[in-house]
Amino acid sequence: MAFSKLELFHSLILVLSVVSVQALTWTTTPFNPPAIPLAVRSPYLSAWLAQGAGAALNDVWPTFWTGSVVGWAGFVKVDGKAYSFLGAPNVPGAAFTKATQKSSQFTSTQSIFVLSAGPIDLTITFISPVEPTDLVKQSTPFAYMAVSAASTDGSPHSVQVYSDISAEWVSGDNSLTANWSTTTGNVLTHQVQLATQAVFTENNDHIQYGSAFYSTTNTVGATYQTGADVTVRAQFINNGRLPNTQDTNFRAVSNNWPVFGLAHDLGSVTSSTAPVVFSVGHLRDPAIKYIVAGGATQARSSYFWSQFSSPAALITSFLGDYANALSRARAFDSKVNIDASKISADYASVVALSIRQAMGATEITISKNSDGSFNKNDIIMFMKEISSDGNVNTVDVIFPAWPVLLYTNPALGKYLLEGLFRYQATGQYPNKWSVHDLGSSYPNALGHNDGRDEAMPVEESGNMIIMALSYAQKTGDNSHLTQYSALLDQWTQFLIEDSLIPANQISTDYFAGSLANQTNLAIKGIIGIKAMSQIAQRLGDTSKSANYSSIAASYVSQWQTLAASSSGKHVTLSYGNSASWGLTYNLYADKLLKLNLFPASVYEMQTAWYKTVAQPFGIPLDTRHTYTKSDWEIWTAGIVTDTATRDLFISSVKKWASDGLSTQPFGDWYETTNGQPEGFRARPVVGGHLALLVL
Repeated sequence: MAFSKLELFHSLILVLSVVSVQALTWTTTPFNPPAIPLAVRSPYLSAWLAQGAGAALNDVWPTFWTGSVVGWAGFVKVDGKAYSFLGAPNVPGAAFTKATQKSSQFTSTQSIFVLSAGPIDLTITFISPVEPTDLVKQSTPFAYMAVSAASTDGSPHSVQVYSDISAEWVSGDNSLTANWSTTTGNVLTHQVQLATQAVFTENNDHIQYGSAFYSTTNTVGATYQTGADVTVRAQFINNGRLPNTQDTNFRAVSNNWPVFGLAHDLGSVTSSTAPVVFSVGHLRDPAIKYIVAGGATQARSSYFWSQFSSPAALITSFLGDYANALSRARAFDSKVNIDASKISADYASVVALSIRQAMGATEITISKNSDGSFNKNDIIMFMKEISSDGNVNTVDVIFPAWPVLLYTNPALGKYLLEGLFRYQATGQYPNKWSVHDLGSSYPNALGHNDGRDEAMPVEESGNMIIMALSYAQKTGDNSHLTQYSALLDQWTQFLIEDSLIPANQISTDYFAGSLANQTNLAIKGIIGIKAMSQIAQRLGDTSKSANYSSIAASYVSQWQTLAASSSGKHVTLSYGNSASWGLTYNLYADKLLKLNLFPASVYEMQTAWYKTVAQPFGIPLDTRHTYTKSDWEIWTAGIVTDTATRDLFISSVKKWASDGLSTQPFGDWYETTNGQPEGFRARPVVGGHLALLVL
């Protein structure tokens, strides 16, 4: 029987993915990713288990998204014998062996590991809640680790569980001095922070103020200790409990590595135990410095502070909510899996790996009233451009991430755009196009009053108009369109000037360089003009709507001639260069907004073309390089006209994510010829992998 090239390609992917999984000594569901999220809730609460070809939970230290270690250790004692289950600790003078990992699994909100420690199986569940419709919960930068034990031989066994975090959670510089304290009561909490705080300041992408918290419920048999890593860990390994003592010799993070240990005695275990629950979090206040009218700045706080008066109150509530949080997480995971599996199993797995990462780059904030109370009606969400720039609310990072917001709660998209609209409405930004970002260094949203931000004029103007309309279409809420209609119109006027034949400029794919007459960029600008026509229609201005609609239609017909290659088989990357081509992912907005602006023949032509230029790991971004972007591949999967080509894009991204060549949190930029990662990691743009769920 004969196979098409596409079928052979899919068969090869299947074989390679099976081979990579068989190399591991444990089962992986749905696959083994480059890094497994453990606690990923904010730009500063970010702990991952690097994988590459595969690493058990107790093979390596968890790391911050940058790759720097965040010490997080776990031990269990079974009938007096100690085993490590988390991290890669070295404890001289204390005997322990490594538990054996049996399985790992990730869902949209959870990472679950099963390890055997002699006759006991431990199930370790990490939950980074995704609570998009509850702003208090979604804005809480805390995650859970739950540990349960079960006898595998039917006999009772004595079991004690221990875990600690190190002071590495509070700085990007381990030579800096930390201090710490422990509070007891219904909850045991270790709090650690830098001795010298620097508000709104980062060091190696770690925030330099606020505190890390490690907590557990103070049940019978719970004990604690702070001190040097080898001291505290040896205490548990040798004794199965901690002495409830505190080290007050405050010192540098790397000076006899201070750690903050918590232990539970589970007693005699026969069947499965209720989980021992730990919470880890990082709190700071204020969270963001934001520019307001007249160049003044406003200190904004995380939304959850409107409900909790202290860290202790928040932690007590968070720990007490574990059972409900687990139930909600499972329901969310199930919904996402059901929705995405309608497209394919590969797609469901890519989506599941993307959600925590996308949401973990965001923070929801509110301002204070003059009397010091919180103004819960003034909500702005902020997103850090993780790894590529560190900017605040970069428009062309929000844009690819947009599908995760439309899918989970479109209101979050509104809150993310609000800061950009509000700043530009003050008139402080001098350019006629949309600003690129709200600040060059997170968490300082100080704008660009000098107009010298990274200029992506057509890119950002089109993005803002498209996102504003898509939010209104999804929700029926026209408030942004009404309030900021003058800005939207100003940007549209610029697009009329510069989008049919775009001047030499960079687009969101700035790493590929600037280029004049970019075909795909022109698509975005033309769709932006048509989107403004729809906005005018929604606001009751029929003559403006008709005018913009007519301009957009005229531009499309001109674009078809300008963009055509001499072969007639594809559109070009830039006008006049028939040998060039690229992913025309900006057509996705035409589908998303249901504009039907570009003719079906363009979609059909591009679909046929992409099949002919696929590399082993996907379709290149354009002819300048053989690398690609996973977000734009999935967006392009949303515009192709047959399922075989759609699945080619999806399976390529899955193949890249599971190829074992990267140890970084899901990178969106990679090489299509050999599956090697390029420079980006942990970026929120993977929210764009949900593009097919919102069409």
